[in-house]
Amino acid sequence: MGMPISHIMTSGMSGIRAAGDLVARMQFSENMRIADAKDYVAKKLDVTTDDLSDEYVMRELREDLGIGVITSVAGAPKGIAAKMNIEKLLDIKINSCERFRNQLR
Repeated sequence: MGMPISHIMTSGMSGIRAAGDLVARMQFSENMRIADAKDYVAKKLDVTTDDLSDEYVMRELREDLGIGVITSVAGAPKGIAAKMNIEKLLDIKINSCERFRNQLR
């Protein structure tokens, strides 16, 4: 069978190589249309919507914001830490982050 639609959508905007994962997250978690999701994420990141698909712009920005990159960077947030930074940046709740916080209680 085919890939899940979320994977197809995220891959189409370069996924975590650029900002496709952030745009897809807003589409699926907040039920936004793609144009609205791109606008929202671009405003949160203080970049243009064109920058969202530019791997060079987004690589540096993702490192600076600690929201995850494809290749590991020593000392940079990854995994759940990067997801928690994404929550703060986009003003959303991510289920896996909530579950993680509940386990710590």
